[in-house]
Amino acid sequence: MTDLIKRNSVKTLGLLSAGLGLLSVSGCQTLPALRRNDSPASLKDAEDLAKWQEADNIIAAIKPTQFPAQDFAITAYGANPATGFDNTAAIKAAIAACAAAGGGRVVVPAGRFETGAIHLQSNVNLHLHDDAVLSFYTDAKHYLPYVMTRWEGVELMGYSPLIYAYQQENIAITGKGILEGNGSVTAWWPWKGDWERRNWEYDANVDQVKTRAPLFAMAEQGAPVTSRSFQENYLRPPFIQPYACKRVLIEGITIRNSPFWLINPVLSEDVIIRSVNCVSHGPNSDGCNPESSNRVLIENCLFDTGDDCIALKSGRNNDGRRLATPVQNVVIQDCIMRSGHGGVVMGSEISGGARNIFARRCRMSSPNLARGIRIKTNSVRGGLIENVYIRDIEIGEVRDAIVINFYYEEGDAGNFMPEVRNLHISNLTVQKAQRAFELRGFERAPISGVTLHHVHFKQVAAVGVLENIAGVDQLDLSLNGQPFSI
Repeated sequence: MTDLIKRNSVKTLGLLSAGLGLLSVSGCQTLPALRRNDSPASLKDAEDLAKWQEADNIIAAIKPTQFPAQDFAITAYGANPATGFDNTAAIKAAIAACAAAGGGRVVVPAGRFETGAIHLQSNVNLHLHDDAVLSFYTDAKHYLPYVMTRWEGVELMGYSPLIYAYQQENIAITGKGILEGNGSVTAWWPWKGDWERRNWEYDANVDQVKTRAPLFAMAEQGAPVTSRSFQENYLRPPFIQPYACKRVLIEGITIRNSPFWLINPVLSEDVIIRSVNCVSHGPNSDGCNPESSNRVLIENCLFDTGDDCIALKSGRNNDGRRLATPVQNVVIQDCIMRSGHGGVVMGSEISGGARNIFARRCRMSSPNLARGIRIKTNSVRGGLIENVYIRDIEIGEVRDAIVINFYYEEGDAGNFMPEVRNLHISNLTVQKAQRAFELRGFERAPISGVTLHHVHFKQVAAVGVLENIAGVDQLDLSLNGQPFSI
């Protein structure tokens, strides 16, 4: 294990083509050789593999959805694919009839159906035909009345998500059809405001800061959630949000052009997200963000997004600590990540903590993929992130490969120390990166408990940033074909 790497010990180091294995920086101590009583590599690998039985146990423990074999076509309740026809009422009627009959599939046939908010009920599977498109309106009036929701980790009474369920059980969205959110430079996305990468005309009258700032202030003051309601509201709704639900399946569909986060299970349990295509390049187009949820499986999905591909969250600041519910028992496997701010991410709204997180057999690559494995938090958010296991990951092209950043957004401006405990990364290969690492802990709360086994950076321009790290268990780590030690 290393001693504490002193503050500012390594700052954006360029790699040299020769002598990399001998790289030495003032204040940075390399790992000592294995002591005679240390476990051999084969035993360490066996111990790492044994941990993965826990991932299989999580998958086995997820309670699956089950639906009666009966269909309720939305066209039987008045739905019409004609342009300009509002199908909201017809879809609502089909869902109500399905639920009243004990459940089944509410079927969207081939065609493009325009609609407002859809609210699922228990035992209902919203099923899209292969050639079906649900096209959602962009006028906010279609997402009223307000519902109990969570926005960037803070609860409020806000716009209904495009597809929403509250305290429902045994629900699903399935099929190979398309959910079209119609987010664009003229609809939804401009509410992001004066964003550094905006490609729309800025309008201060619809800037989300007008609602975001007072909402966050109310949460810090402990205002009741029912009072967190705004007549002037510019907080874009998530696309799919099961809130406090049990047994949720989202499978096969393609989600495009979301106003905000694409899939956002909140305070839910037994969630399966399988074979979903998430394609949205707007601001905050996170692909899948499970928040404070338990027993979640994300597998065989494609993410091509404008923000994090998968981000595990558990509430922002005071509101996250109020609910004190971690995101836990999550398995991510066999997914493909293309564009995005991060591939597999924890944070930044992580005040409730994260534990028992597993990611395996994922492939990531894009000139527009900013980070591969990413943890982001700060001393205002805090949060304990523990028991994280990541293995068999292939990264083609990325900017920063491994990131643990305690200075995200507000930085060290609070009294809630973030902590990373038992983070194991093994069998990770990076073909091309600008930087291998961005590891930034606090001097008073350094990064610790990190294991890097069989991690290889094939072509890297720079080591990156290594700042305030207290212990990394390293085995078979290389950069540009040469052995390397933190």
